[in-house]
Amino acid sequence: MTQTILRLNHKGEGVTDAGTAIPRVLPDEVIEDGRIVTPSTDRVSAPCRHFKSCGGCAMQHANDDFVADWKTDVIRLGLSARRIEADIRPILTSPAQSRRRATLHGRRTKKGAMVGFFGRGSDALIEIPDCKLLDPKLIAAFPVLEELTIAAASRKSTVGLAVTLSENGLDIDILDAMELKPQGILEMSALVERHKLARLSWDGEAVATREPAIQTFGAGKVSPPPGAFLQATAHGQGILSNCVTEALGDAKQVVDLFAGCGTFTLPAAEKAEVWALEGDESLIAAMDAGWRMATGLKKVTGETRDLFRRPLLPHELRKTDAVIIDPPRAGAEAQSIELAQSDVKRIAAVSCNPISFARDAEILIKGGYTLDWVQPVDQFRWSSHVELAAQFTKA
Repeated sequence: MTQTILRLNHKGEGVTDAGTAIPRVLPDEVIEDGRIVTPSTDRVSAPCRHFKSCGGCAMQHANDDFVADWKTDVIRLGLSARRIEADIRPILTSPAQSRRRATLHGRRTKKGAMVGFFGRGSDALIEIPDCKLLDPKLIAAFPVLEELTIAAASRKSTVGLAVTLSENGLDIDILDAMELKPQGILEMSALVERHKLARLSWDGEAVATREPAIQTFGAGKVSPPPGAFLQATAHGQGILSNCVTEALGDAKQVVDLFAGCGTFTLPAAEKAEVWALEGDESLIAAMDAGWRMATGLKKVTGETRDLFRRPLLPHELRKTDAVIIDPPRAGAEAQSIELAQSDVKRIAAVSCNPISFARDAEILIKGGYTLDWVQPVDQFRWSSHVELAAQFTKA
């Protein structure tokens, strides 16, 4: 049976003329019995030898220009579905081997343990010693992760291994692990010292810390709690932070919504007083500690608040010059409705979901805001994910 690929869907899968979704194909390619008989001129050899078996990447079969254009079009189409036109800047893509955080999986074997990503759509664990996505320091840690898997996994279970590079070493959180006994805690403490890890956590609870797991946000240094959100690459964080700074302009009073542990709060505090709101108390505490240890920053006030249930209201924004808003993938519909009714002059928006961003952008535009520009950012190289920053202004 011969099929022609018409386009890619939001997952990066090819959609045929019959509506079938096929992974790892490109528009205009002709497929016959699962074999590509007419390849696209945009097709390239995957740079990673694990690509065919590993489920970590989806788009290594396409050249960089194609992927950049496709991800930009995902944003453009999301906006156009809401009848929104905007100045979309050229996408900025993080380099290969720059991912500083990843959730791998570990499984015990007869000879020890194996660590890697699951195969696409399966529970087959694929080892990835030559991964072109992860920072080499993460790959170098695989022997440590194997050792931890032996300690944390039962014979039949698989554990998650959330690994993050910090300034003082690796920050590792073991997920879905067996219960750690008192003797095990002593053994894990020795392992942390032996391998010079920054911190080791067990299902989100720190069990051994050698040094604070420091991340730098502007002039501030923060030790986030285990499992806290962090931008995937330092490159991407820098781009998004610069975009936020540009969108804030010369604002002196800033509100940061969904502030996390201060990714954008602390850089903004170099020029403005910031009121930072976040639903997780531990993130606010980490940000506050980082602010208090920093020098040269203006006042930062942290508040724990569920912005989905209690969005900030227009009267609470009366003295605010600019707002930063970086919600999770679901977006911030309720908060956008309240923002649209405010008199705040500038909004710096960050989003990891072009669809929810477009919905919230429509709300703001109907409330009198102008979408000045959108900056696509590709931190998740070779995946179907794309992020963005944007500037809204109100006259």
